Amino acid sequence: MRKEQHHKGWNEIKTNDSWAIFKIMGEFVNGFEKMSKIGPCVSIFGSARTKPEDKYYKLAENVAKKIVEAGYGVITGGGPGIMEAGNKGAHLAGGTSVGLNIDLPFEQHDNPYIDTDKSLDFDYFFVRKVMFVKYSQGFVAMPGGFGTLDELFEAITLLQTHKIGKFPIILVGKDFWEGLLDWVKKTLLDRFSNISPKDLDLIHLVDTEDEVITILDAFYKKSGLSPNF
Repeated sequence: MRKEQHHKGWNEIKTNDSWAIFKIMGEFVNGFEKMSKIGPCVSIFGSARTKPEDKYYKLAENVAKKIVEAGYGVITGGGPGIMEAGNKGAHLAGGTSVGLNIDLPFEQHDNPYIDTDKSLDFDYFFVRKVMFVKYSQGFVAMPGGFGTLDELFEAITLLQTHKIGKFPIILVGKDFWEGLLDWVKKTLLDRFSNISPKDLDLIHLVDTEDEVITILDAFYKKSGLSPNF
């Protein structure tokens, strides 16, 4: 009897896994249809726990404003903290403000600065991450936690393995990121040779919103492209 119950439960799990394919496919289709209409955008990542009075919240807001003024829209994870600051800056500057939302413990609500027609909800992290990479002309990483690091290193891996076209990755906040970059250079590169020097070519470390725009403009000018491509 117990063996029969075990097989029944396993068969139910396998059936549920099969039907999940349609839900996953639906998220991809909906995401592709909406995101294909947004125009050139830059994604801003960072902690959902950052408070409005924090210097990095204000900096993220200013970065987003500058990005919009340079001709791009802004994509965030749609939640509070740095994500809210990014959407707020884009909204106040009159630019495209996209939110790719997912239900997480520290992101219990969408922030109010996302364009109503550009707010997407996801159940699957991996679908959401595809949207970030596929529809971004650059990544701006503010101080964050595991989620920010996950997005950052996935993008670096895809660039390293030539699975996606090149785009700039900009780390904002030297006091936050310098320790990590030092470890990458001294341990991964110099000590163990687990990466090559060129793998770090597209990673930039800055402290100001003006530096972010300088890097974006220089990259796309060199590529013969503009925010209107």
